[in-house]
Amino acid sequence: MKPDFKRLSHLAVCVLLAATLTASAAPKPNVVVILADDSGWGDYSFNGNTNLRTPQIDSLARAGAMFDRFYVCPVCSPTRAEFLTGRYHLRGGVYNVTTGGERLNLNEKTIGDTFKAAGYATGAFGKWHNGSQWPYHPNARGFDEYYGFTSGHWGEYFDPPLEHNGKFVRGKGYITDDLTNHAMTFIEKNKVRPFFCYLPLNTPHSPFCVPDEYWNRFKDKPVTMRGKDGADEDLPVTRCALAMVENIDWNVGRLLRRLDTLKLADNTIVIYFSDNGPNSWRWNGGMKGRKGNTDEGGVRSPFLIRWPGKIKPGTTVQQIAGAIDLLPTLASMADVLRVGDRPLDGKDLSPLLFGDATAVRDWSDRTIFSHWGGNVSARSQRYRLDNTGTLFDMVTDPGQQTDIAQQQPEVAVKMRQVVADWRKEVGAKVLPAKGKGKGKAKTAAQQMDDRPFTVGYAEFPMTPLPARDGVPHGDVKRSAGAPNCSYFVNWTSPNDSMTWDIEVHTAGNYEVAIHYTCPSADAGSTIELSSKDSKVTGKVAPAWDPPLITDQDRVPRKGESYLKEFRRLNLGKMRLEQGRGLLTLRALKVAGKTVMDVRMVQLTLIK
Repeated sequence: MKPDFKRLSHLAVCVLLAATLTASAAPKPNVVVILADDSGWGDYSFNGNTNLRTPQIDSLARAGAMFDRFYVCPVCSPTRAEFLTGRYHLRGGVYNVTTGGERLNLNEKTIGDTFKAAGYATGAFGKWHNGSQWPYHPNARGFDEYYGFTSGHWGEYFDPPLEHNGKFVRGKGYITDDLTNHAMTFIEKNKVRPFFCYLPLNTPHSPFCVPDEYWNRFKDKPVTMRGKDGADEDLPVTRCALAMVENIDWNVGRLLRRLDTLKLADNTIVIYFSDNGPNSWRWNGGMKGRKGNTDEGGVRSPFLIRWPGKIKPGTTVQQIAGAIDLLPTLASMADVLRVGDRPLDGKDLSPLLFGDATAVRDWSDRTIFSHWGGNVSARSQRYRLDNTGTLFDMVTDPGQQTDIAQQQPEVAVKMRQVVADWRKEVGAKVLPAKGKGKGKAKTAAQQMDDRPFTVGYAEFPMTPLPARDGVPHGDVKRSAGAPNCSYFVNWTSPNDSMTWDIEVHTAGNYEVAIHYTCPSADAGSTIELSSKDSKVTGKVAPAWDPPLITDQDRVPRKGESYLKEFRRLNLGKMRLEQGRGLLTLRALKVAGKTVMDVRMVQLTLIK
């Protein structure tokens, strides 16, 4: 009997189709992204620091890939914006770390949007730092679950006041442990479906607080590896920062073990990196610069990625890369479509991670830009052009000691032009301050920022208006120079006030509350909150005067507020009309020496 070639062809097609369907039905990989805050490249034993041990984080390098040259921004919120969008931070309106400049523009789509659209459970646990009010809030940016704080830094690390999906809650224990607990709960809850878990920690950012177990390891320990600028190194700060990193390492280990226990490790991509250089002068591999600086030491971050069976253990990637690359890379690795159509600055790094020899051979040189406060440096595979236009060969001179612009004039001219073009494109040009003698020079992006603080969305009725987003008038001032975790103090007169530039989305009645403290001798002042033709008044009572929380720190604070327990003062209801205007808090009658200290105005839309 002759073979039935027609039937055989049909069977072959069926087999091929079945194989294709099976491949497409393969489970999507889970993704866990762990982001440290203010931890430098040199804060880990896998990079040679013998002052501490980070075995759990080191294990990611052994079991996966380590990028030798990975770049972030000099400070926190810009790096987070670049991770979220795959685009340079100024494109998304992020030019500051507080007072509204940290907000990511609403026309930007995030990595959370991308994975949520692909059917992933999405959660973020920790320091958001890209906007507090809806729709800047993480729950509006692709993350179904959010637990943490949206500010740039936090002043309480033990049993801290936090937020869970728009409701104020009290955390349990040390903040890094607590955030990791919630991330693990999210993972376990979603173990039967793909999940994207973002764990942006807030340590070792100051204030320098860490549990006894970790502090006791370091408080009397010699610091044998010192910073390049040793005379400027504050050894108690170094010890506490390293103790905080060891605590992060313990939490990374807990999370990895939970993935093992749930049998999820083999299908989970795990990433670890930091948001900028070290927040103090300490050992950092001899690099120039630290947090806030655009030189190598301020922007080079550790970067580790593990995906068992996909990324060869012990891989080292030599090509330069950065936070802008993570969205396109993870979307590619998970085979999900990116949400959004704005051009990306990042590249898909997966060919480098998967050992594609052709891709490695043909990988073209690129330039990665670092910006902060109008200062820009540019990094190619070999060279760095610093903010002054000085050129360094980073292969032979990793500490940026010798200007080679005269020896390499073509390279210097080319890179200077590339920086000039980039400044113009993204708004990094520095402009003089507006008006006579008014303030400091600002970037073009900062001067063009005219975004009010958004209020009143039915899907997220509660709007926090913290002191950091307000403007003090008269003798009112902030409790410290760093606005993020500050509160208003020195409110002594009817001539004093605080204002917030708001835009009301939904006209309606709002419940008004003030988070306050007030000594007994000063209780009873009459206050008024007003906007346009609407107002509500009330008395500052009862007295509430808790002590400052000063017993958590290992190192005295510099420029940051010590906090205290604020109480909610309910003022009643107030009608707000749709549109933009000033929200003003002032005193009609002052009963004592001060009216009260104010942490936040809280407006809740009544359905």
